[in-house]
Amino acid sequence: MKFILRPVLLSFCLGFSSLATAAKAPNKPLAVVESEVPTLAHNLSPQHEARLRDFLARYQAATGERFELIRLEKGDAPATLNLVSRYDMSDILSQSQRFVPLYAMMAKAGVPLKLTLSDELKPGVVDSRGRLVALPVLYSTPVMFYNKNAFRKAGLDAEQPPRTWFEMQGMLDKLQEAGYSCPYATSWPVWVHVDNVSAISGVPSASTQGAVSFNALPQVKHVSMMATWSKAGYFRQLGRLDEASRAFQDGQCAMISADSREYNDFLEARGVELGIAPLPYHDDVYGGRRPSLADGPSLWVGAGASRAQYKKAAKFVSHVLSPEVQVELVRTYGGLPLTAAARLAVRSKLLADGNKVLDVAYDSLRGSVATGPVRVANIDPVRLIADEELEAVWGANKPAKAALDRAVSRGNAVLGAKPALKKAQPF
Repeated sequence: MKFILRPVLLSFCLGFSSLATAAKAPNKPLAVVESEVPTLAHNLSPQHEARLRDFLARYQAATGERFELIRLEKGDAPATLNLVSRYDMSDILSQSQRFVPLYAMMAKAGVPLKLTLSDELKPGVVDSRGRLVALPVLYSTPVMFYNKNAFRKAGLDAEQPPRTWFEMQGMLDKLQEAGYSCPYATSWPVWVHVDNVSAISGVPSASTQGAVSFNALPQVKHVSMMATWSKAGYFRQLGRLDEASRAFQDGQCAMISADSREYNDFLEARGVELGIAPLPYHDDVYGGRRPSLADGPSLWVGAGASRAQYKKAAKFVSHVLSPEVQVELVRTYGGLPLTAAARLAVRSKLLADGNKVLDVAYDSLRGSVATGPVRVANIDPVRLIADEELEAVWGANKPAKAALDRAVSRGNAVLGAKPALKKAQPF
């Protein structure tokens, strides 16, 4: 099982920094029975793994509890706790017998799980009875980041980002005339331009029965528009994951659609005065702008651990949900707070710092949206198909309608062959 979790690492490490700094390391090594030490699975780069090990050391110093950090590849049994990105959810869904619900683990460990999630955080981590099966560690929603310096150079109002995709096209033309070879790019193209553009347009990318259906007229028009932008040089396709985010950080691109939790990463972007706005919408779609979607890395409990391991894992989850840790996580990385107390505390502190990312994110998520259990970006085989067909359109090799029809047909064939993938969660 491979995990794409670069953002979670930094947030966890820094999120617990204030808690750990105040604690002194024990004078003597703790006597711990190795078989009772819980494991935390990841598949991070060596650099990020080193930072995660440092975080766990600080956590041990603050609480006296130790976790063993391990790597987990496809086919391996899951660890006690497993950090899973949205792009790895298909691994969870296809092997449900290897995981246990979070609420069950917490109950057996005797640790209260007092968490009432807002509606936007529930998909994929709450079962049909409203019980928490996994923890949405660092959820976010796609937004538009832009370089205010680039806007000024192009003669645009730096405080007036585009509200609609139509308005955005005129701005991209001026940014190109001002010398920007990358007026606009996007990270996570399927998550942004299939799942979220579909939701915002009121035509979800999947049905309530779990079949993908992102080939209606609004989606075809959007993908075709992007192809026109690509041909004109307004839009640069830089990769299927977060390659565009790195280009924006280097000051190459004037605008980017990316997860709201990337706010803090972009604060140090080269030559960028950072602006943030909700993802644009198509104003010719009936009903106006609908809410965007929230998603992100989640924490899943592996089956087969000992009672002692589960008790320690439950204590870890409880710490993650504490107001102090929640505030630090959100202040550090701009994700959506999980608890009501954290929402109140974080919003007041962030707004005092002039950080508007939460306001923009919550404004984008406001309202209710009808969506099926499947999100295209969460089912990796289907996501790869969608990426391939989008690239064919944006590379001028296929018309939008034919490509999306083909993507939907191929995607539903995958889902039909693996019915478990049609579920939002495996329990």
